[in-house]
Amino acid sequence: MPLPMNPLPDPTKRSAQLPSRCRVIMIAMLNLFKRKPKEPDLSTLSDPELVELAKENKVAFGVLYERYVEKIYKYIYYRTGNHQDAEDLCEAVFFRAMGHIETYTDRGLPFQAWLYRIAHNLVANWHRDKGRRKVIPLEDFVNSGLDFDAPDSGAEDREEKRMLLKALERLPEERQQLLMLKFISGMSNADIGQVLERTEGAIKSLYHRTLLALREDMEQQQANPAVEVKEKKRNHG
Repeated sequence: MPLPMNPLPDPTKRSAQLPSRCRVIMIAMLNLFKRKPKEPDLSTLSDPELVELAKENKVAFGVLYERYVEKIYKYIYYRTGNHQDAEDLCEAVFFRAMGHIETYTDRGLPFQAWLYRIAHNLVANWHRDKGRRKVIPLEDFVNSGLDFDAPDSGAEDREEKRMLLKALERLPEERQQLLMLKFISGMSNADIGQVLERTEGAIKSLYHRTLLALREDMEQQQANPAVEVKEKKRNHG
């Protein structure tokens, strides 16, 4: 008597016949193959790498924007003294940078310095076109944490800050910019030179003379507390 033969399993119903745990694993594997590849973390790339990508990839430019927007905004604000104008000019800086990113090449001008040079030129045009006096909110500058190797470093009490503000106000605008780029933006002498279009050696010398001018001004204020130092900008150029 022939033995009864079991029907062959229907391959279309194979997954339904698997134990529940196996079905879960199979579904997870199928979903894994359907997933899109994970986007690379562009934030770990260097500026030169991001710049090259940004020539064809807007996401890469967005990373550069996030990296420098706060610094550029602060620089512009300290040169305009107005938040709204600083926001507008900051937007213009990155709009211009994005429009020229395809033609940008380093050639000794790092991307950060390139941004600051754009900002420097736009602010200069803003002052010239509007006929505005170049006002820098130095009180915010000092309160933001100005700290350098000079007798006025660590000026914590109110009187010392007052004297430092007066000394800063009497500095030529270029020297005020130098201090902002160095202490607010944390730029090197070489990069500051790129922004102000001077050599690294010239910036180093200017910085040294600026500290001496601040020291001399504050010493005069301390020696003559009842006599106002002449409201005259010092330029030991």
